[in-house]
Amino acid sequence: MPTQQLEPTTTERYAAWLAGLTWQQVPTSARHGATRDIIDALGLIVASRREPYCQQVAKGWDATGACSVPGMQQAFDMAGAALINGLAIHGEDFDDTLEGSPIRAGAMVIPAAFATAERHGLPGAQALLGVVAGLETICRLNQVAPGAIHKNGFHPVGVIGALGACAAAGVTLGLNARQMTNALGIAGSFSSGLLEYLTAGAWTKRLHPGWAAQSGVKAAMIAQQGFIGPHTVLEGPKGFFAAFAHGATDFNFAALFDRLGEHWHLNHIAFKPYACGTMIHPYIDCAIRLAQSGIQGGDIVDIECDTAEGLVDRLWAPLAAKHKPPSGYAAKFSMPFCMAVAFYDQRAGLAQFTDERAADPKVLDLARKIRYRLDPLNDYPVNYSGHMRVKLQNGETRCLRQAHFRGGRLEPLGDAELEKKFRDNCQYGGMSLARAEDLLSFVQTLSAQATFSLTNFRLL
Repeated sequence: MPTQQLEPTTTERYAAWLAGLTWQQVPTSARHGATRDIIDALGLIVASRREPYCQQVAKGWDATGACSVPGMQQAFDMAGAALINGLAIHGEDFDDTLEGSPIRAGAMVIPAAFATAERHGLPGAQALLGVVAGLETICRLNQVAPGAIHKNGFHPVGVIGALGACAAAGVTLGLNARQMTNALGIAGSFSSGLLEYLTAGAWTKRLHPGWAAQSGVKAAMIAQQGFIGPHTVLEGPKGFFAAFAHGATDFNFAALFDRLGEHWHLNHIAFKPYACGTMIHPYIDCAIRLAQSGIQGGDIVDIECDTAEGLVDRLWAPLAAKHKPPSGYAAKFSMPFCMAVAFYDQRAGLAQFTDERAADPKVLDLARKIRYRLDPLNDYPVNYSGHMRVKLQNGETRCLRQAHFRGGRLEPLGDAELEKKFRDNCQYGGMSLARAEDLLSFVQTLSAQATFSLTNFRLL
């Protein structure tokens, strides 16, 4: 009797799509979207390369190889380059994001594809195809159980990120459908990332995308050799979502396949104009407009902000601690500090979140005047908005509102704005304008490069 052919699993179906994806199938819009993310990411790597956390991880990694971290003379193996590039992209919390159910994408995907392509001398178009595949995978996986992974105490960046990085590395490497299925199965066991960093301003959040990137690279390489992973890793009763999204009542696996290959979710990835928590951005816009109206810090008696309940735990509470963050990194997740420093500087880039700036008495004095009130009608997380009522010494009250997140789907950053951010970040990291233009040109011509290599950018 002929053997009955079983229906492919959800994991196998998605792996087959990844394995069959070709450069010709990717529309210009998706290629452009991936290129924009790479531009943003490389600027952030250069900006972060000298930060203590990057230097410490680089010194603590004992494997060498042929792969590069822009701005670091040291050469790394695939996993090391993926780890440190991912760490650097996300380290200052200035990288891309998704609205609705927030997660990063480029910090896990781009390092995985780049390390794979550089190690194996693959064409630039193959690296870019891997980035496209990884970004789209992050976006789609994030819709299966939105919010549930976070509620269980896991950081989606490190958890979903390992699967997205695996997709990026696997497509770059050219895995077939069976190998890709095994790779995803392996990456599911490599996924990790705890939210405990929230309690004390620890640095582990920075590690999560880099660890996900190197996990994805390792999973793809191991699967290429024939190692078998679970073919039901996504949907199985003890699989990825059952474990990390425990308690969710319904998993939307249809989101993985809805118009797959026709509608590209990666085109909706948002880019940050400010180097801090995304949901703070609309309030920063309000604070900058208040300063531009001619109001001085001494004119302000009190600022009350309407906010969603979902923002309180991460950005407002405990309020006394948020009024005086212990470090520049902690200040990035303090709503009062971010608004106060933006009021005085009329910007919130990397220079606004140093340890020295976090201790500025003038900024902290204004931060102490900022408080919140819960708004039950706030439409977070569907939309990020900001609203503030400002009481002045002369008895006047001013109201300011920002209806959405600039950089997101309602008001995306244009190419010129994104490239300015890239140049500013490169300059912050010590790269000359001429070298920054060389790096920008490298990204913009990536698909035409016969062999991918970042070697020329190890030294700035």
